[in-house]
Parts: sequence; structure tokens; C-alpha cells
Amino acid sequence: MARNATAPHDPHYHCVGIGVGPANLSLASLLHGHRGMRKVFFEKEADFGWHEGQQIPGASLQVSLFKDLVTLAEPTNPFSFLAYLHDQGKIYHFLNAQFDALPRQEFRNYLRWASRRNPDIAFGEEVRSVGFDTEFVVRTNRRTVRAENLAVGVGTRPWLPPQATASARTQFHVGDFVHRDGDLGGKRVCVVGGGQSGAEAVLDLLSRTGSRMPRRVTWVSRRANYFPIDDSPFTNDFFMPCHSEHFFRQDRPVREAFNRDMILSSDGISESTLREIYQQLYVLRFVQGATDRFALYPNRSVEAVAGTDAQGWELSLAHPDRPGRRELADADVVVWATGFRPADMSFLDPLADRLEREGEELRVDDGYAVRWDGPSDRRIFVQNATRGQRGLADPNLSLNAYRSRRIADRLLGTRSDEQQPSFIAWSAKTASRVAAPAGTAPAPATAAAEPSWAA
Repeated sequence: MARNATAPHDPHYHCVGIGVGPANLSLASLLHGHRGMRKVFFEKEADFGWHEGQQIPGASLQVSLFKDLVTLAEPTNPFSFLAYLHDQGKIYHFLNAQFDALPRQEFRNYLRWASRRNPDIAFGEEVRSVGFDTEFVVRTNRRTVRAENLAVGVGTRPWLPPQATASARTQFHVGDFVHRDGDLGGKRVCVVGGGQSGAEAVLDLLSRTGSRMPRRVTWVSRRANYFPIDDSPFTNDFFMPCHSEHFFRQDRPVREAFNRDMILSSDGISESTLREIYQQLYVLRFVQGATDRFALYPNRSVEAVAGTDAQGWELSLAHPDRPGRRELADADVVVWATGFRPADMSFLDPLADRLEREGEELRVDDGYAVRWDGPSDRRIFVQNATRGQRGLADPNLSLNAYRSRRIADRLLGTRSDEQQPSFIAWSAKTASRVAAPAGTAPAPATAAAEPSWAA
């Protein structure tokens, strides 16, 4: 198991990471080769995990394998997915397999491999609080250390709507699906949520046979239909660094409208998943003659849920075509595929009145550092927690390596080369402005300063 090799008698670090999911694991991988920089990344779990409750067999990533921890920022980094395949002796087998999309379990295995090879990661160590005098004072369940900079990457937590009964045994979030799906045979199962997670749960349930087969699968979604993800080339420009920078410069109402209107660019269902579901419905209805195995209810919102674990649940559904009227759907088990929210950051409570906020988010500058009233050379970077400021790409794997590269540059006092800008002119130009030559990349928004430890 990887453990930080720093001697316990010298508890000072240039950077302390809090949480080790894909975001901070990316940063740790980019910083790994910089031995002059003292760093440690704390993770409260004993080993690396990534959506373990959603590792449904057959589920695939919705992004390219190149969107790993490091490749889009540093292709030669030894923590790339290709390096993982080569290290494991299976790179030719992977090529021969010709996957249309990378199996999610394999990507999890890659992330775990990277975490175990990095000595800067300390598993089984939970950060309890962060204070500040001239530096950040980080207290864990094992020790107290001091840091010039923090990188917070604690990820997300499952979100349940108020209608859900969180204490019920037969209601649970899809993030716990794999751990809770063993007793669904013969049950009426209702999946609520029309995104990829809900679709994967529905496909798994519809594909079961024998004693594991549910009596009926009901699928409820607020969306008007079960819509595919928009994975077209120009839409994918939303997941380029230049669009992230453009988005950051917009006024808050503009950003909110964009995230609302373009949600299917990040939260739609893979076409392959939709196709498999439809084919399975065909087989059930027309080949096997199972006329009561499924019910599809898009364009409905769950207004209330009544019942008990023992008696089952009655879901009251509202349809916009019939305002004031309700439909009822019965279920023995309710699976809430209702998304995730940023995880708890209560360890920052001692600094709460010093940190700027924008709505529910910590307000960041153009280099992902929280705006606060402390010294400018003492920074708190946040990862995967600024969707409202950085757009739909922020919680997505697409800009994971780019964001970590930006943070690493500020920590290291370097400036990485920018990639070519989009073909699309995202920002309006005034009539008097001279257009930049074709192919000219913009300079990074934040000029790097020489880090104190490099002197």
C-alpha cells in the first residue's frame, strides 16, 4: 500500500491534498516527478475506490481513454492509461479487444494502480480540520502537519430528494446499487432518474433471468424522453480548455442558463445503452411474451412517496399534461438515480468566514484557487466543486488533467504550453480588435509566480 515517505519529524509541506479521487490523483500524478516539492495527499479510505457501488458489469465510460489522469496534460507521464496497460503486460490484448468504449471497471483498476504506485498518497488518514496562522494547519486522525498550499478534491456524495426515505431499507441511491441489488428477484423495482446511472440500473434489471429477475421494472424520469448524450464533435468543444476559460468569464446568469440548457452534453445516456435497453424491451414483450415486466414513465416528477418497507411504496407522479392530477406507481424497491452533489468540506469550517462563496460553491479565481482574505501565496485549490463557475466539464473526466496541470503550474511556478484553440470563436470580438493569427493559442490566464520552495 502506498504511504507518504516524508519523515514524521518534519511535518511541513508545500502542498497537502485532501481526498484522493480522480481529481487529486491526477494532481498527485503530475507532481510525482518533482522531488524537490514536499507533498502529501490524505485519503480517509483504506484503499482507492471509485463509484464502487455503480461498478455494474458491462458499464462503460462515456469519455475517451485519453481522458485519463495525465495524458491530455503530459502524454509522457508514467501514470497514463497506456503506461498502466504496458505495466500489466496486456497492451496488445487491449488493442485486440477493440472496445467501443472503455469498461468502467477497467478504468477503476487503472486508477487504483496509479494510486498504489504513488508514495505521496497516505491512505486511511482523514483530515478533521484546517486552521491557519502563517500557514495552513491540517489536523488528521493521526497527526498535525503544516502546508503552504492545499488541494481539496473530496469528490461528490449521493443526493436524495426530499421525497425519498433515506432510512428505508428498500429505498437507496443508485450509487449503492451493486451493494444492494442482491435481493430484487421477484420484486417490483422503480428506478427514478433519466441519466446514464439510471439507464444502467434499468438495463441490468431488465437483463436478469431466473431467481434474480424482478417482477416488474418501472423507469421514471422528469425528462420528456430518455435522451442520448450529445457526443457530437462541436458539442465536445464544450470540454476543451478554451471553452472552460470562456465560460469562467461569463456573468453568473449566463453560466446558469448554459448549464441548464446544455445538460445533455454531459448527462445524457450513451446510445449503446439506450439501444440495449430497447432491444431488451423488444425481446421481453414480443419474443418472450412478458407483457407486464416493465413500465416506462418519462416526463413525470415524483411528488411524494408513501408506504413502508414491509408493505411497499406508492409513488405519486405528476405529468405536465395533467396539472393537478396524479398518477400512481407501485414498487417494493425504489432506486434513486438522482445525481450527486459536492461532498462535505466541514474540515474548512475554521476558515469559513474568510472564504468567499458564490451560491453554494466556494468562489475561485481563474486558476482554481479559492478567493479569501489570507496571503496571496497561501492558496486553497478546489477540484470538482465549481460546476457553476467552470461549467458542465468541471465534474467530468474531460478536463481533469487540464485543471490539475493549471494547479500544478501555480504550485511549481511554471507555465505549460497551451493547446490550439477551438475552431469556434466563443467570445464576441469588438469591431476595432485585430484578430489573432489563425492557430494562435491564448496565454494562460494566470501568470505563474516562482514558488517559495524553489528558491
